[in-house]
Amino acid sequence: MGYAEGAMRAFVMDRICDVSAEGGPLRAVSLPEPAPGPGEVLLRLTCSGVCHTELDEIEGRTAPPRLPVVPGHQAVGRVAALGEGCSRFRVGDRAGVAWIFSACGECPACRRGEENLCPFFRATGRDADGGYAEFLAVPEAFAHPIPEVLSDAEAAPLLCAGAVGYRSLRLAGLEDGEILGLTGFGASNHLVLRMARVLYPKSPVFVWARSGPEREFALELGAAWAGDTPEAPPEPCRAIIDTTPVWRPVVEALSRLAPGGRLVINAIRKEDGDREALLRLDYGRDLWLEREVKSVANVTRADVARCLDLAARAGIRPEVQPYPFEEANGALKDLKARKIRGAKVLLLS
Repeated sequence: MGYAEGAMRAFVMDRICDVSAEGGPLRAVSLPEPAPGPGEVLLRLTCSGVCHTELDEIEGRTAPPRLPVVPGHQAVGRVAALGEGCSRFRVGDRAGVAWIFSACGECPACRRGEENLCPFFRATGRDADGGYAEFLAVPEAFAHPIPEVLSDAEAAPLLCAGAVGYRSLRLAGLEDGEILGLTGFGASNHLVLRMARVLYPKSPVFVWARSGPEREFALELGAAWAGDTPEAPPEPCRAIIDTTPVWRPVVEALSRLAPGGRLVINAIRKEDGDREALLRLDYGRDLWLEREVKSVANVTRADVARCLDLAARAGIRPEVQPYPFEEANGALKDLKARKIRGAKVLLLS
């Protein structure tokens, strides 16, 4: 990728720090507008989702390999220019960029259709500049057409929160009628609940969330039960999807699985502050009877495409909290403070 004439507004991460640091974790800058290289498309962005993974990057739990870097991996816009050899898009088409910026396409994992496990996997906004900017150049093969029925702001959270939620739901191995549990009720699990009600209409969904408003929101969206983390559900769950950044809900969830049940952990990293919770693991109570734990690693392009298609067909729309682009630092601080109802999205004017 090269650079064209002109400048664009962007936010960069140029240090590892607490997201609540004075002055904000990101710095507003003016950068050269990127120029698409061979096989790349240039997007003029209209919005970018704000994800918990940005907190992990800024605070060093999954630090970028280089600084500064433009964060953001739920970006939507219109194609502004095409690099040499591009044919999937035309100038003016709507397109989005997800967490998966590129993969090698040749390793055993890629050949198996598991490009999310590629050793050369590159993440948007971490390994390559991302969506907290006015323009973004991305390999054409890793850009996603946006269904017409979705607005730009609705599509943005589906590119990560939705797609990784879709993958988590698939990995849960649920059959219709079996009970699904969700721990944490932020951007991803509020979409998992909506997807589960379409894909598994007979399956009750139980939700654990720390705050009263989150529990009320879950019930509004059709959860059969909602409780605080320490509360026991009405029945054991066949599968539970954890989206929290900490360890305690993992330990709690294991004890609430039915025999043969599966816990799917949808988190790139866990914070260390409550690691002592793991000391409370009891083999007989938490793991015996063939209970199992599975992590979710990244997403594939197929996950993103299927999530977008399901949302478009089934009328699944994220709950969106819009922020002006200039308030990126404020959105991140609100996310860390758990001021959450659905997904936060930065809007570029």
